Amino acid sequence: MSRFPLLAACFALFALAGLAASLNLGAPLSLKASTPIADLIRTPAKFLGKQVQVKGRVTEVCQKAGCWMMLVDDASGKSVRIKVSDGEIVFPKDAAGSQAIAEGVFTSIARTRQQTIAALKHEAEEQSRAFDPSAITSDSVIYQIQGTGARILEK
Repeated sequence: MSRFPLLAACFALFALAGLAASLNLGAPLSLKASTPIADLIRTPAKFLGKQVQVKGRVTEVCQKAGCWMMLVDDASGKSVRIKVSDGEIVFPKDAAGSQAIAEGVFTSIARTRQQTIAALKHEAEEQSRAFDPSAITSDSVIYQIQGTGARILEK
């Protein structure tokens, strides 16, 4: 009896198992349903201070400490940052392009013009992007999720 079919079957099973693999980070996901990112952005006051779950494609990850990632809903084009305290959860720096599910408390941060410039300059440096501070002309409010747990799915 040839061993080739058995070896081929084993490799196929390992390949399929790899496709379904995911990386769980932080606290286990607990909510039964996800909130569309577009809903968070359209009516942020409705969700402030509440535990939410979102799904989307990772577009960016903090390349210094892995302390945040951006998720975009491809259907709407809307995105939200998932932020954690440094070292609490470390998002994989190569996760961009992966699908992810994340949970946490939806929050807002009011920033003066100077704080906005400093934050955007810092982000641009982390991501090796150009930044023009003269483009920032006013104060800002950002919305993000203070992350408690996430699941990164294979690309």
